[in-house]
Amino acid sequence: MASLHGRSFLTLLDYTPEEIGYLLDLAADLKARKKAHIPHRLCEGKSVALIFEKTSTRTRCAFEVAAADLGMHSTYLSPSGSQIGKKESIADTARVLGRMYDGIEYRGFAQSIVDELARYAGVPVWNGLTNEFHPTQVLADLLTIREHFGSLQGRKLVYMGDARYNMGNSLMVVCAKMGLHFVACAPAAYFPDSALVQACQSFALQTGARIEFMEDPIQATRRADVIYTDVWVSMGEPDDVWQERIQALSPYQVTAKIMENAGPQCRFMHCLPAFHDTKTTIGQEIHKKFGLTAMEVTDEVFEGPQSIVFDEAENRMHTIKAIMAATLGDA
Repeated sequence: MASLHGRSFLTLLDYTPEEIGYLLDLAADLKARKKAHIPHRLCEGKSVALIFEKTSTRTRCAFEVAAADLGMHSTYLSPSGSQIGKKESIADTARVLGRMYDGIEYRGFAQSIVDELARYAGVPVWNGLTNEFHPTQVLADLLTIREHFGSLQGRKLVYMGDARYNMGNSLMVVCAKMGLHFVACAPAAYFPDSALVQACQSFALQTGARIEFMEDPIQATRRADVIYTDVWVSMGEPDDVWQERIQALSPYQVTAKIMENAGPQCRFMHCLPAFHDTKTTIGQEIHKKFGLTAMEVTDEVFEGPQSIVFDEAENRMHTIKAIMAATLGDA
């Protein structure tokens, strides 16, 4: 396999199954080193810029801790901390930061923005989330699945909810690339873009993956190894879509009945944050307006023995570290 040094990490469409497998192996090795308190400063003296047009808990913390573990300095640029796209073009921002930093992370809006950053920066650019893709998240998801099941090939992952955006898209891509059985379970209007589906079907022919789309939650989740969901309204979307999403997606809430239908082997995953109770401002507002005590997943499932959401959250750090080490260091 060719070295990943100098490569950007924009979407897993750009990576082969062998390269994805290498990143997973590297993440597992770096995780073991961290647990054993073995230093792994593979990028000593380098600096990275972290551009966040959308705020985050896991992505920011994962990049900052991973950078520190690798021996790097990081600069966090908040939504108000840079002029990207406002007073300075994306291309100009990329060329400025590329002369000061060894790598750039971007978390924000259109995929075209992170693509343009990579085109002009002259250094590796990593996608921390766009509207269309979330590749650092699904790499952590794969590591988590592999840790719990021992293998990836043939595992059945059911994504329940709105599959049109970054999580549905990215999970479909990575399952197709790595030979998993992916099922999008949603109303037909919430299935992924047909062109992306076609691309994933072509990958599946090479890897033995299966890509399916179902509207019936009971049929879709039968014998699932993983049931995955995400918030029904994504960051940056207007509040007035809540009513439409709740009406359309309530039948796809992950409940104890759904988990029981899948079987005892099934594990629950969520990229977080999750609306599983009313202990958040938005959760309280939704309860007051619609009478719901949970949305995409019930608290019983989220806090239950089949939930592995916090293993998944921790693995964001280890897989992000692997991405930076492989593209910037000597890993």
